Amino acid sequence: MTTLLDLKSSVLRQVQRSQSLRSRREPPPTASSPLTHCPDPLPRSGTLINSPSMAAISPYQYLMGLPSTPPPWVSEESMEFFERVNAILQKQENMLRAAQAERASFSLRVSVMKAKNLMAKDANGYSDPYCMLGILVGQSPREMEEKKERKFSFRKRKEKLEKRSSTKEVLPAKCIQVTEVKPETLNPVWDEHFVLDHDDDVSVAEACKKLNEVSGLRGMGSRWQCYSSHHRTQRVCYSLLLRLLRTIDAEWDPATVRGDLERQLSDSFRLYTEHCLCLMKNMRQIFPCTSAAAITRYELMLRGVGYMQNMRAFKTVCPLRNELHLDITTAVKKGSAEWYESLIARYKPEEGDVVHHPLTMQTLEEQLKKLVHVVDGVCADMQRARNIYNQLFYSAVKVDFFSISYRQLEKQVADDVNVAMERVCGTLEQESSRLTQTMGETIFELFMSLKILKGFREFLPLKDAKMLALTVFHNWFKSSIHKWLQIIHDRSCDRIRIAVETDKLEPVHQAKHSSSAVEVTACLSQVREIWLQLAWPDSAGAFIFITRLTDNFCSEAVCYSEMITRKIERNQLGRDHKSFTVQLCVGLNNTEHVRVFLGHLPRDLDWQGVERAMEESCGVEGKEQVYKALNGQLFNMDLDLQREAKRLITLLTDKMLPELRRYIQHISLSPDSINNDDAVSPLMKYLQDTMVILTENLVKENLTRVLQSMWELLLRMILDAVAENRGVQVEFYNRFQYTVETLLQFFHVKGEGLTLEDMKSGEYKVLDEELRLNKCSSFELIEQYYLEKISQQKTLKHTRYGRISVKCYYDAPEQRLTVEILHAADIIALDANGLSDPFVIVELCPHHLFPMAKSQRTQVKLKTLHPVFDELFYFHVSPEQYRHRFACLTFTVMDYDWLSTNDFAGEAVAPLSDFCWPGRPNATPAGKSVQPFILHLSRSKPSEKPIMRMLDARIGDREAQEFVRRLKEIEKSMEEE
Repeated sequence: MTTLLDLKSSVLRQVQRSQSLRSRREPPPTASSPLTHCPDPLPRSGTLINSPSMAAISPYQYLMGLPSTPPPWVSEESMEFFERVNAILQKQENMLRAAQAERASFSLRVSVMKAKNLMAKDANGYSDPYCMLGILVGQSPREMEEKKERKFSFRKRKEKLEKRSSTKEVLPAKCIQVTEVKPETLNPVWDEHFVLDHDDDVSVAEACKKLNEVSGLRGMGSRWQCYSSHHRTQRVCYSLLLRLLRTIDAEWDPATVRGDLERQLSDSFRLYTEHCLCLMKNMRQIFPCTSAAAITRYELMLRGVGYMQNMRAFKTVCPLRNELHLDITTAVKKGSAEWYESLIARYKPEEGDVVHHPLTMQTLEEQLKKLVHVVDGVCADMQRARNIYNQLFYSAVKVDFFSISYRQLEKQVADDVNVAMERVCGTLEQESSRLTQTMGETIFELFMSLKILKGFREFLPLKDAKMLALTVFHNWFKSSIHKWLQIIHDRSCDRIRIAVETDKLEPVHQAKHSSSAVEVTACLSQVREIWLQLAWPDSAGAFIFITRLTDNFCSEAVCYSEMITRKIERNQLGRDHKSFTVQLCVGLNNTEHVRVFLGHLPRDLDWQGVERAMEESCGVEGKEQVYKALNGQLFNMDLDLQREAKRLITLLTDKMLPELRRYIQHISLSPDSINNDDAVSPLMKYLQDTMVILTENLVKENLTRVLQSMWELLLRMILDAVAENRGVQVEFYNRFQYTVETLLQFFHVKGEGLTLEDMKSGEYKVLDEELRLNKCSSFELIEQYYLEKISQQKTLKHTRYGRISVKCYYDAPEQRLTVEILHAADIIALDANGLSDPFVIVELCPHHLFPMAKSQRTQVKLKTLHPVFDELFYFHVSPEQYRHRFACLTFTVMDYDWLSTNDFAGEAVAPLSDFCWPGRPNATPAGKSVQPFILHLSRSKPSEKPIMRMLDARIGDREAQEFVRRLKEIEKSMEEE
């Protein structure tokens, strides 16, 4: 009783949870449904697009998560293409969903039947099942009472039938008639009237009298022979046959079975098993899984066959049929083969079609479409085999129905598809043939259907899952997939083009990018999903496809960015600054949105998996080839997108250029009486207003790029303003120094904008140095000039202008510096004879630090490039003078020319701190033994230095002009050479 109550509760809960299975109408399958063309389609809830819960959601919305109708900016033709592809991708998911629904529905019906049968066998023997069934189907109490009354009248007649069946009687076959089949029950109740035929003058009374005379094993054998024989022409309750078999097995006594009885039992067992094997072979038509009653009858039949092959009686009277499970295996295999032939016969072309229509791309396409229907039908059959039939076979007769059927059907499918794809490849190799879009869709759908069919092998035993016919089926599609990817690329480009044309460059869905960016990423997502669903099994072979896909993605992204840029360039005419700035921001965000999406390609397309596969097959070189090829494509794409982003930013800054020039000129022309804040405030107000627009409309990455570009533009403009106003008052440079510092803080935004490290590089250093030097006096600039010369001298090594060897030591008590010029070597030839007449000028610099020191010179050494001088020179140097970092000795090598001015051969400098500082060698005899040092000569042009230009601009400064004059003479000498 407890079991009965538990089952009632379980069934009731299932019905309450699955009420929609009864009340909801299933939508008709669509043309794109993967199961539409199956011979016996499974119950299903429709495809993704046509299901009741997602009727208004397109693949675009499904991928992007947007609760709206299909976007108006996508062409209808393009959307239809991607919707068809998406329906193909959903095929496996739809099949699984339909199989789950069918299995749940089937389990529910079986549970209801078991509940009815259990309730018909309670303690009273006649417990009424209608109370619970009324709850299950939602009937009213009145309807339940009426059914109870009808049921009560049925019971009396049932009792009479049961009493008659309990008698020990055997009826001839002609006296047996079968009642109507009562589905969904193991204990049927009939209310039927029969008229018995009395052939050969056999009356009912005489038949009953004869039956009463037969009892025991002979009576059971006679009943079995009678019912099993009748089973071959009419339906018989298999539970009755199973009870007869159990009775025979229980009363079996080999000693009493002789002669005719043994022969009759042997014949009846043989005929019964042969008929059952025939039913097994055609079970898909006779026992469809859509009927729970049929499956219940089939299960009882299988249990009867399984019980028979273990009976002592069967083994005794049929000793040659001990391997009944092999006959069952043969029947299953043959039945699967015949079912497949009947399935494929539905789609075979008429004989006349083959004769009158040659094998063209069009006829091939029709053949492939029919193969798609066939493969889908096989997949649906395999789903039923795994969910329903296999459990029945294994539990009843210990036969793996699924493995047998799958191996048989998989081989037949592989043979047919292989032949068709060979024809396709042969046709596509012809120069005049090309893969059309519809043909590509058909090939892709066929590939996906085969992939689903191949996926069933995971339910096979491990030993059976190897070396099946579909193991390498993907190799049949290599050339076709290449052309299919090209079709997808063409359709994607068309879709992107239309998205750009219809884009209003307005942010959508609370984002900062526009509709075209959403459409591009949606399109790329769908293409990526196509590849992921393909799941190409050969990782090393997938390298060429992934390279092709990556190249397509990159070219599509760059093409999209270029089209957006051109669209914005065309739209700039007649637009005010604010609206145009907003459009530029949207365009930048579009490019960035696509760039970020493509940045995930290495993960989405599993580049690492391809690298590992190539490394295993081709070694380290193969891995490096994959890395360079794929990352090179992505790197070049990123450069192209950044180039387009710079074009848009340049459009923005060019639009701002007139206003910025006006504000920079305002700062430059502001009189000294105006404080710095008032002079800079118009510029900062304009930048602040622009910053508000940029912050509201740009994503962070683009905001950083735009701010960096604006910062660099302002630095160049200020640098130009300073260069145009050299030699003015120091206050002019102080004001621009203040402007730069203010801009620095503005763009830094307390750490939320540009980093100080990024801003204080490049042109900032040049401008900062320019402002700092322009604020210096002429003497300070000259000192800075010599500091740079000293610093440059320390970096010189092995110049082509030669070198000079000198020795210096300082006599501190006398404050006297002794300079000994020893010799020079490898100086340049400045005379026509290939030699020079060199001499050396030595002097203390800068002159304003040593006003009393005179320059001194060595003797001229004629016609040599390696002169030896060995001359001493003395200079008075006080400690206050040599302590300066810029105090130095300069050695200028000149070529003597008695007809014209002397030529400049090179120069070198040596800071006084190297030998005048306390503790350095002095003029004592020990100091005179110090080692000489080598100075490499250089010939730099003074005019190339900014300090030279600043001093030259100071026309009224005598020291500055004198210094510039001397340097210009040297440079002029170099130019004359």
